[in-house]
Amino acid sequence: MKHDLVVFVPGILGSRLTRDGRDVWNQSLRALSGLRRPGRALAGLALPEGIGDHRPEGDHALAADGLLKSPQAMPGLLSCMGYPDVRPALGELAEGQYVPFAYDWRQSNRLTARDLRDRVERELARWRERVDAYYPDRPDAPKVMLVCHSMGGLIGRHYLEVLGGRETARTLVTLGTPHRGAAKAVRFLTGHGVGPVVGDGRLRRTGLGAAGRLVNEALRELALTLPSVAQLLPVYDAVSVPGKSRRRPLTDPRHPVPDLPTALVEDAFAFHRAFEEARDANRRTDPGGRLPYRVYCLGGMAHPTVHGVVLSPDGPRFTTGLDDGRPWSGDGTVPQESAFAAWALEYKADAVWNGYRHASMAAGEVVDHQLSVIREGLGARDSLQPAEFGLEVPECAVAGEPFEVSATGDDLAGRALRAVLVRDGVPSGDPVPLAPDGTGGVRAELVAAPGTWVLEVTADHPAARCREVVTALEL
Repeated sequence: MKHDLVVFVPGILGSRLTRDGRDVWNQSLRALSGLRRPGRALAGLALPEGIGDHRPEGDHALAADGLLKSPQAMPGLLSCMGYPDVRPALGELAEGQYVPFAYDWRQSNRLTARDLRDRVERELARWRERVDAYYPDRPDAPKVMLVCHSMGGLIGRHYLEVLGGRETARTLVTLGTPHRGAAKAVRFLTGHGVGPVVGDGRLRRTGLGAAGRLVNEALRELALTLPSVAQLLPVYDAVSVPGKSRRRPLTDPRHPVPDLPTALVEDAFAFHRAFEEARDANRRTDPGGRLPYRVYCLGGMAHPTVHGVVLSPDGPRFTTGLDDGRPWSGDGTVPQESAFAAWALEYKADAVWNGYRHASMAAGEVVDHQLSVIREGLGARDSLQPAEFGLEVPECAVAGEPFEVSATGDDLAGRALRAVLVRDGVPSGDPVPLAPDGTGGVRAELVAAPGTWVLEVTADHPAARCREVVTALEL
């Protein structure tokens, strides 16, 4: 409702983590991009081994001083375009009615959910003291509208169901949230995140070679210390074993994933299990089993997305499909099946599906209309259209060397697709057309200077745009 407090919860990478006012992740990624001692470049972000649900202290503590405003990436896991000011999308808001919740995205989501609870309680009490001045004719006392991107949705739902926040909430909006986890977390935590992997899409391998292995090792060493990353592991059956018809969960002791610590898998499953048990217990007390708040689920589709891992004799092989029985898609990071809030919605058609990639899911063009409609208490279905083509992009490339971009979809040969690299809103050159590749798709080659870039791919008839973050490593 229009008089409710609006709290925005970003995803991993979505808050600027600083030490002495300096952006630690941005500094680390710049050093990593130049391959200057990759492990040391990321050391300032690591948490103590076995920190669990405890708060970082001393040299490990970082300040979360606001939402990310510019594009950023954690190569091999996810990227983020940065968060625009969503207040205009919400319509008229009173002063103090919108609260951005920045947090240390390295720490356990259980701890962050407790911090969210405390912040919401303070802000809601403050807002209830002021609401009469702005909404004197409101029908009831203000509650909370949670708008959550990516991992922020896991934090938001944990707060609502496990920590008692459900009575304070009227609305939960999830944007690209991995409700059942994401298989890319397996790649990342096993040291396979950077560079295309056999079985993972159509792109040819990039020439990262030994340098790519160094980056993967450094990223894995960091990720193993971050409870939040482990809590992104898939809890659906994501493991395929050659010769076996049935998929297995990561917890199957007969078929463990090499180099994936058992303790991290157990913690991820325990995190999701606590939520599911609380949700089931709460459901028994709800009239008619209905939630006391409304859930809006927005997710991506159309893009090849890593769904699982095949335990082949030559090592783990990551795949964009778990079988050949049906097409598999997602937003490039979160599988469509995981982006669906099955714990709250009955049918997939009850969610709102679009063709944007994960990094863009909270961008202005996605949420502008949606949030204003939701805030009015209306339905949000069918008001976003897919981008109508799927996009494959390497998250990392070698600076100065060509890398491929591939698109798939219906009748692409009759549309004009163009790709361009952009930094700080400035294109690096003229757009490059994507040409037929002989398999029904289209592709192009681009070259990037060192650093972080936004790749924009546009199409006409009808007009559509997809964006993704690409990190160019300087070898």
